[in-house]
Amino acid sequence: MGKGDQKTRRGKIFRGTYGKTRPRNTDKPSIAAPPPAAPKKRTTKK
Repeated sequence: MGKGDQKTRRGKIFRGTYGKTRPRNTDKPSIAAPPPAAPKKRTTKK
């Protein structure tokens, strides 16, 4: 269970291969952070 084991994630990283334990792409889509909204102006009652 180390670098020489092809079935473990560490072994796949060491050999540079992909598979079930080390998929190529992540399931989560990369979402860019939305730009910060401008602060809202407060209206006061008179």
